Amino acid sequence: MSLEAMRKDVVAAVDALSGELIQLSHAIHAEPELSLQEFKASARLADAVERHSLPVTREAFGMKTGFVAEFGEGPAVAILSEYDALPGIGHACGHNVIAAIGYGAAIALSKLSADLPGRVRYVGTPAEEAHGGKEVMARFGAFDGVDAAMMIHPSNMNLITMPTIAVADVEAVYHGKAAHASAMPFRGVNALDAVVTAYSAIAQLRQHIRNTERIHGIITDGGMAPNIVPERAASRFFIRAADIHDLHKLKKRVLACFEAGAIATGCRLELNWTGADYLDLKTNWPLAENFKRHAEGLGRSFFPVEQIPVGFAGSTDMGNVSHRVPSIHPMLAVAPPDIIIHNPEFTRWAASDSGDAAVLDGAKALALTALDLMADGTTLARVHSDFQATAELSRLAVSAVEGEHHHHTGCGCR
Repeated sequence: MSLEAMRKDVVAAVDALSGELIQLSHAIHAEPELSLQEFKASARLADAVERHSLPVTREAFGMKTGFVAEFGEGPAVAILSEYDALPGIGHACGHNVIAAIGYGAAIALSKLSADLPGRVRYVGTPAEEAHGGKEVMARFGAFDGVDAAMMIHPSNMNLITMPTIAVADVEAVYHGKAAHASAMPFRGVNALDAVVTAYSAIAQLRQHIRNTERIHGIITDGGMAPNIVPERAASRFFIRAADIHDLHKLKKRVLACFEAGAIATGCRLELNWTGADYLDLKTNWPLAENFKRHAEGLGRSFFPVEQIPVGFAGSTDMGNVSHRVPSIHPMLAVAPPDIIIHNPEFTRWAASDSGDAAVLDGAKALALTALDLMADGTTLARVHSDFQATAELSRLAVSAVEGEHHHHTGCGCR
């Protein structure tokens, strides 16, 4: 079968699956689950794969809510689905759309059967919003032996890649001593004062960081009652920088702020680094341009990446995948330009008609991009060449993440 004939068959397969894909997207959207708790979404996707007579391994690659299905022979492409939601605002990041796109692309390719010119590894990747599920899965071999990895994220505009920076997630817990706040305050050691001191120090630090860096957080525990000196208080912060090396430098400066809170109050500081650091996204440009061509053929137009303001970026654990294998992470519009992800209004758009359109366009464009990679040796060679150009930098980035220590306790005055 010719490549052009396979392309037509893949597009037709997505159209035939359209009702199932939209229903799947809406079902996941209707029952949002937080990171590491996506049991219903994972089961829905894995069950759906099995209904198409494809074997599925559940609890895959070290994740209870992860899964994998693999089929075909030859050049290998990993197609990914995310499906975790956000606290309080559900699928305001549109992971229901991501889930349905990845599923649709993988199943459409499976319909080529013996004519499929390569191998598809369809991976359910939980815990993107927290805990870095893809980093965990990568360490368990989820992306070993594949030539490329790809997924699509919903947005308020069409972008050939997602602007990203590296991020670390840390919880700072202070342990003090309770006392009656009026009768015997001198017997207390105020853990809330330690949090506030650290918060204020970080607020001052934010005036003196680069425009590609961010520090933001919340107080998660401020004590039990106003008349009790808080013996425990806690905060959680995200620390972001352009890449893992700048992130490590900024983490040291933030650590000094946390330690200042402990020193000033006499509290004991406990730092818990949540999961692994997320790396910046390394876009494989030959693969991205291939995707763009297919998406434009479906009627999509893309906002120029070079016009995105500096510092306008988020973070994703897909970055950790992209430094291991050639990867793309394009974005498709499901909402108007003034509706930003991680906003309650975006939740509604993720299950709207435009969200459904992104599911179908995304599944088609992703499947066509994977098909070209598997069928065209020239494309595969260009993808590998682009990745190898910065392979040593990627190796160092991955080594830095794998060598992290994510737990620290002490008095704060090391």
